[in-house]
Amino acid sequence: MLVHGTRTSSVIWRRQVDALERSGHHTVAIDLPGHGRRSHERFSLDGALAAIDDAVGSCPEPPLLVGLSLGGYTSLAYARQHEHKIAGVVLAGCSTEIKGKPLTAYRRASGVLARALRLGGPDWHVVTDMLTALAGYSPLADLRRTAVPVWLVNGRRDPLRLDERRYLEARPGTRLTVVPNAGHDVNAHAPVAFNRILLDALHELRHRGGLALA
Repeated sequence: MLVHGTRTSSVIWRRQVDALERSGHHTVAIDLPGHGRRSHERFSLDGALAAIDDAVGSCPEPPLLVGLSLGGYTSLAYARQHEHKIAGVVLAGCSTEIKGKPLTAYRRASGVLARALRLGGPDWHVVTDMLTALAGYSPLADLRRTAVPVWLVNGRRDPLRLDERRYLEARPGTRLTVVPNAGHDVNAHAPVAFNRILLDALHELRHRGGLALA
């Protein structure tokens, strides 16, 4: 199951959906509130977790949950609360602790700049909604308490990989892949490499006796 980042939608996963389904894996890509087919809604963390839970409930077996950026943070939060419902989680482009004063300052500044400079179009509110929703959230705290298998995937040029080593230390056994020549949108910048990581994770889950769905 695939969860997108901020100001994108489920369409970013087209190449992943194609590759996974060609390999025989039932695949679901969702839109979070405030995005895609749900752009008329306001984003909230509770709404995002409910969207993921609805999609997980539609899967015939516990899925491998794959999230990019905002989708990674929300997937990790979901995995911590509902680990019995999923087989594992792939976290892409979200290896940075996001809580604290820098996040609060950025949230305030983003709203002021968007209004003053007319940036971002009519959906810019989703950025401030996202920052508000994640204020105080600690991915490291959730990662320490997550029991399902975890894979980290980052583009080498991604600025949101500041805390990779802290993530690995927080949960021993977590696997990290840094993809050369890729930035934040690692699934789009290096789709062949990213798809191989997903297929390898699914193969490992199946070999373990876990369920191999994306």
